[in-house]
Amino acid sequence: MNISIVIPAYNEEKRIGPALRSITDYLREKNCIYEIIVVDDCSSDETGGVVSAHGDPALRILRNDTNRGKGYSVKRGILDARHPLVLFSDSDLSTPIEELDKFVSYINEGYDIVIASRNLKESNIKVEQPFYRQALGKTFPLLVNLFILRGFKDTQCGFKLFRAEAAKKIARLQTLERFSFDVEILYIAKKMGMKIKEAPVVWIDKKGTKVNPLRDGLMMLIDIFKIRYNNLSGKYETV
Repeated sequence: MNISIVIPAYNEEKRIGPALRSITDYLREKNCIYEIIVVDDCSSDETGGVVSAHGDPALRILRNDTNRGKGYSVKRGILDARHPLVLFSDSDLSTPIEELDKFVSYINEGYDIVIASRNLKESNIKVEQPFYRQALGKTFPLLVNLFILRGFKDTQCGFKLFRAEAAKKIARLQTLERFSFDVEILYIAKKMGMKIKEAPVVWIDKKGTKVNPLRDGLMMLIDIFKIRYNNLSGKYETV
């Protein structure tokens, strides 16, 4: 397997080290040809230093000059990826890297994109989120399905595998830079006729989320309508 792992990171000095060790151990055990791209979103802590100290020659750091957001960081990493498969993973590995085995099997079946879902009945939630985050995690997909994108139980889980060709096509059209980017990339993918698999996963809540339920929840709702406007304005049209 030849794969690029894209990890957006903002002030992740406490979580990024163990995640990188888990990812590297897994990829080496599988004899993968790989690269790990950490996109540091202008962290104010020692995230960059922890990543640099990891010592894997297949690891690269891209640093944003200003804090641009998770969506921008994922887009930048995807466009810089060099291998035929691209995995975007959150830096806390709430979805364990071992779930990648199952995702690759779906790609081999002909899917262009495989997305992790916490809301499928087959998913194994080992450590649950606090109630307020569960409420947001259940409500937002309902709004997405109601207003813009049908057919998905969970658009926001931070573990998504792409064929690189598909990922780059989508990223070039992506406009949203913060937490709603997942909805936008799936919207663009469906508009392009790409084949998407929503897969159940093991999931373990980790402390340290950067999502503010009130502020970011409101912005994510506004972004739903931005996507609709972008579509009507022709921003997702390919030449």
